Formats: sequence, structure tokens, C-alpha cells
Amino acid sequence: MNEAWYRLAMLLTLVAGVWEGPIAIIFRVFTDKGPSWLVAANYLPEPWCYVAAVAAAVVAFAVIAVLDVRHRRAISH
Repeated sequence: MNEAWYRLAMLLTLVAGVWEGPIAIIFRVFTDKGPSWLVAANYLPEPWCYVAAVAAAVVAFAVIAVLDVRHRRAISH
């Protein structure tokens, strides 16, 4: 994997995971703003929005872990 593509994929995955995860929860708990496409988990009702936000963060960090392992393997060969 090219270094630039690796860094771009890592950055986009991190931003999406953090924004749809913890930031969506912060918007839901501490602001009066309605849901938007940026915090899509907040369209769900009360308990499920938190589950979706945590799941989005977990999936993003799992993708980051896979990207990191594959990048290290590609560099070592």
C-alpha cells in the first residue's frame, strides 16, 4: 500500500470513527441541536443512538488496526 493512501485511509477512518462515535454522543447529551448527516447515530431513539455511536467507533478502530497491521506487513517485506 502506498504511504499516501495508507495515511489518507487512516485519517478518514479516524475522523469518521471519532465523529460518529464520541462526538455524536456529546452532541446528543450536551447540545440541543437536532440530528444531521454528520452525526447520523442521533437519528435513532434514545438507547440505540448510544449503541450505534459506540459501534461506529469500535468498527473504525478495528479498521485502523487492520490497516496498521497490513501496512507494517507491507513495509517489512
